[in-house]
Amino acid sequence: MKTDEILVDARDLVKTYNSGLRAVDGITFQVRRGEAFGVLGANGAGKSSTMRMVACTSPVSGGTLRVLGGDPDRDGAAVRARLGVVPQEDSVDTDLTVRENLLIYGRYFGMRWADITRRTTELLEFARLTERADEQVSNLSGGMRRRLTIARALINDPAIVLLDEPTTGLDPQARHLLWERLFQLKQDGVTLLLTTHYMDEAEQLCDRLIIMDGGKIIAEGTPADLIARYSTREVLELRFPAAEREVAAEKLQGLTDRVDVFADRVLLYTANGEETLAAVHERKVTPLTALVRRSTLEDVFLTLTGRTLVD
Repeated sequence: MKTDEILVDARDLVKTYNSGLRAVDGITFQVRRGEAFGVLGANGAGKSSTMRMVACTSPVSGGTLRVLGGDPDRDGAAVRARLGVVPQEDSVDTDLTVRENLLIYGRYFGMRWADITRRTTELLEFARLTERADEQVSNLSGGMRRRLTIARALINDPAIVLLDEPTTGLDPQARHLLWERLFQLKQDGVTLLLTTHYMDEAEQLCDRLIIMDGGKIIAEGTPADLIARYSTREVLELRFPAAEREVAAEKLQGLTDRVDVFADRVLLYTANGEETLAAVHERKVTPLTALVRRSTLEDVFLTLTGRTLVD
């Protein structure tokens, strides 16, 4: 259950490196108990540096940060004991069984054996791995390993779970199953702080989010609020033969306030896609295909951060 209690309180947070890079440049945000909070941004935006500071594994360079009421620099060990961390790359031990991975990890937190075994049984069920409990991890699929990584991060019943790109590399079926598990955690009152490159994932999971660019926060709010603020209600996607696209795009300029031209399609941002499509036909423009869809968080993200590839 969400409350107004603030579990992560970052104010004018800064992270600089010896190279002189200012990866995080004075950001302020709060994460409340029981909510799923997203940190979005292109590569190099500062989201990973932010997550490492919250995880108490990278020192703060400036500003203030409180996690679970503690100062990461002074109380790092105590704070880390109450966190669950899901790294981008799975780090489960492939030489052990599924069950052994959970049992051994619980010992790292000094938990009583009875509590570890009880928690292991609960988490195997949660991750839908009960039937695979005594198999070697090396035999698991990528989706199963990811679910095991998340289950392992929950062994100490953490107050906050930090997830770095939780579904990267998974097929659609595995992604959706993982979304179900994360949604269940949120329903159970677990606080989630996650980064993701998947905008549909952010829309599905996040109650609130920030979008970072160049180390700064450039937008903050709920997914619905951000879509309403930075995009239109609908988007009309038109596809044309390559030889006709530029001419068609020229005829469509001014039809809506924003027209984006890509190598394979033309996007028109509009309040009413069907009316806009009728106006397209009135201009004697005939696309190969036409699709009216609602605006998404991806439209917002690309509007705010641009469409240039960032390595």
